[in-house]
Parts: sequence; structure tokens; C-alpha cells
Amino acid sequence: MNLKSLAKDTAIYGLSSIVGRFLNYLLVPVYTYKIAAGSGGYGIVTNLYAYTALLLALLTFGMETTMFRFSNKDGEDPRKVYGTSLKMVGALGLVFLAAVFAFLCPVSGAMGYAAHPEYVGCMAVIVAMDAFQAIMFSKLRLDRRPLKFMALKFAFIIPNILLNLFIFLVIPRLFGTYPALEQMYVRFDYGVGLIFFANLLCTSLVMLGFIPELRGLGVRFDKALARRMLAYTWPLLLLSLVGILNQVADKILFPYLMPGPEGRVQLGIYGACVKIAMIVALLTQAFRYAYEPIVFNGSRSKDSPETLADGMKYFIIFTLLAFLAVMVYMPLLRHFIQPDYWVGLGVVPVVMMAELFMGVYFNLSFWYKLTDQTWWGAVMSAVGAAVMIAINVIFVPRFGYWACAWGGFAGYGTAMLMSWLIGRGKYPVPYDMKSIIGFVLLAAVIFAAVSLPGWMGGELKPWVQMLGGTILLAGYAALAWKQLKRA
Repeated sequence: MNLKSLAKDTAIYGLSSIVGRFLNYLLVPVYTYKIAAGSGGYGIVTNLYAYTALLLALLTFGMETTMFRFSNKDGEDPRKVYGTSLKMVGALGLVFLAAVFAFLCPVSGAMGYAAHPEYVGCMAVIVAMDAFQAIMFSKLRLDRRPLKFMALKFAFIIPNILLNLFIFLVIPRLFGTYPALEQMYVRFDYGVGLIFFANLLCTSLVMLGFIPELRGLGVRFDKALARRMLAYTWPLLLLSLVGILNQVADKILFPYLMPGPEGRVQLGIYGACVKIAMIVALLTQAFRYAYEPIVFNGSRSKDSPETLADGMKYFIIFTLLAFLAVMVYMPLLRHFIQPDYWVGLGVVPVVMMAELFMGVYFNLSFWYKLTDQTWWGAVMSAVGAAVMIAINVIFVPRFGYWACAWGGFAGYGTAMLMSWLIGRGKYPVPYDMKSIIGFVLLAAVIFAAVSLPGWMGGELKPWVQMLGGTILLAGYAALAWKQLKRA
């Protein structure tokens, strides 16, 4: 395995995804400090962005991974693969937009936004453009052009941050001078609706940076190639849909399972606290951006199982390091959100472990992708999604957002275990279980040591907790570095 190449690309993609998303996450304190927890406004943001995540999976229908696979297949023309992918995703996006705007009012009413159909229409346009751009971002990854990838990601993030700061920090100061601004602000849920319009503008700006990549639309559409790609990708569509359901179904179902203002308040609290846990998801995403092209480019190599084994081990080791860092420095990180939202911080470790399970499941998923048995992924993800949804439906009315956290934990855990057990017979990979189990146990001991005072009903002074945790964290990091040097 070319660990240097993996590390280099992960660093660059990480800069655009981890650092970029971190900058975007800086808006969370703006939202939580400016949108009162009791208003349920942040629940609207959490709910609508959950819908867009699900729709994005539908509109890309696994074509990113399919494009990687077919671009590296013998006898396939990478230019035709890219052009055909771009046209299929673009055409589906146009059909989707036509359907949404034809039935905008009934759709908005069913979602609970009868008073604001413009929110739904705005997010529909955003998700259609995001799906189209996802193929072009994948082309940059395939061509190993991480710098342009990073530049275009920041071309969205920075203007979006500036516009949101203007919405929540500047506009309220102008109410006395421009009364019409105050009326507009109140009309759009005290600035909440303006978040979506800012997103639409910034997504449109990114499209300008993809003008060279739009040349792919000029490549002749290959019907035979499209049929082969669709045969490969339809299980990936199911896989992607049920996979994203594991991430967002709780946020979509929550207003129906706990209707009324209380539901939106709880959803807002849960959505804000989950943002702290998302550092694990960011690491998984950065790792995936760099890792997927390397694995598929080397899929014909005899050492591919060793590549997968190394990737799994280092992913788990360093994701657990991130998990421990969040727990050790929680006395500081909790100020990332407004104190009224702190009541939900207990779900953070549960959600982080769920995200770790999802990352492990992603690493395990290569056995069915490399053997072209992608339907296995659809089956396993569907079972995991069913577990998660069942827990939400049964327990959310009684336990609120805690059921969401444990539902994700159980859903991802189920899919992960199924993939590992089935994959052992389908595509054996020599995972270094001794090292993996050792680091998992060590992380569990450190987590218990950091959390013990809270479990016992007491509370250490924050600086004592962080000082002791830092020492333990340094020991873990030293062992992780020692493991990496052996590679």
C-alpha cells in the first residue's frame, strides 16, 4: 500500500473537508446563540438539511463510485464514462425539479412547511445542483486534482459563512434604519429561512468554477455503457439511500413522531449537539476521498487485501484518537453551542461511536464493490436502516432524541457486523485484529477514566479533567505513532 500517497491526498482532501467543514461549523455557534433553543428554529434547519442529504443520495444514485469503477475497467473509455455519468445525473436532476415545482404546495404542506413553500423550492434547487456538481467533484478526485477540489469547496464555504454572518450579525443592527429588513427577517422565521437562500447563492457560484468540467456534456451519450453502469449502480443506489437513511431518518421522522413545538425544540437541541460529534464523520469523509481511488486503481493487484487491511487498522486507530480528543476537551468544546443546548450533550459519545461504526462499515464495503456484488451492500444497509428506524419509531415518543442517538448506534453496528461476517467468506482480508482490538480496549479504558466522575454523580474541575485526559491522550497518540512507523 502506498501510505505516502494516501497520507498526502488525505491531508489535502482533509484540508477541504475537515478544515472547510470546520469553518462552516463555526456557523453553529452563530445559529445557536442567535436562534433560541426554545423557538425550534434550529429544528427547521436540521430537518430540511436532513431531507436534502437523502435527496442528494437519490439524485446521484451511486454514480460517483460507479464512475470510479468503470473508469478503471479494461476496455472502457474514461471520457465516455464521465460524460455519460454527467448526463444521467443532470437529466434526473431536471426531472426532479420539474416534479417538485409542479407540486410545490402539497409537498410543502406534507413536510410541515405550508407557510413557507419557498424553503422547499429553494432546497430542491440546491440539492439538484449539488448532485450535478458531485459528479464533477468526483472527476477531480479521479484525475488526482485535490488542489482544484479544495479551491472549489472553499469557493462555497467562505461566501456562505460571510453571508450567514451578515444575516445574523449585521441585518438585526439595521432594523431601526430599514424597517423593511425587520419585516423580512420576521417573515423568514427570524433569519432561519435566509440560511437557505444564502446556500442557494453560494452553490450557484461554485458552478462557475466547473466550466472546464462541463465539457463532459459534449461527449456522446453511450447507451450501451449507460446500461452497464446502471446495472452496476442500482444496488449502490439502494445502498446509498439506506445508508443515508441511517444518518438522517431520525431527523426526518422526528417531527412526525414528536409533533408540535416540543418536537422542533428537541430536534434543534439534538441537531446542535450532533455537530460536536461530527468530527468523526469528517475524518471518515476525508479518508474516503483519498482512499477510494487508490483502492479501485489497485483492485487488480494481488496485494489489494493487504491494502484494505492497512486502511482499516489506521482508520480505527486515528478515529478513536479523535473520539477521545472530543471527550477529553468537552469542557471547552461545549461552548461551541449556546448553553441552552447543553442538555443534549450526553448523546455526543453515542453518536460518535455510531459514526465510527459507519466508517468501519465503509472500509468493509470494498469486498462487495471489488467483486461487483454491490447488492450485498444494499441488503446489509437496509437491515441496518430498518433497525435504526424501528428504534426511532418505538422509542422517540417516550425518550426523545436519546432514541435517535441509540438508533443510529444500533443501525450502523448491525450493518458493520453483517458486512464483516459475510465478507470473511466472500473476500478474505487479513485484518490485524490483535492491534485493532488492543487500541479499542485502550480507548475504552481512557474514555471510562475521563467519564467516571460524571457517572458517579460528581464533576471534576474542567482543567483537572482536561489535564488528566491530555496525559492519557498523549500516551494513546504515542502508541498510535509507533504503530504507524511500522508501516
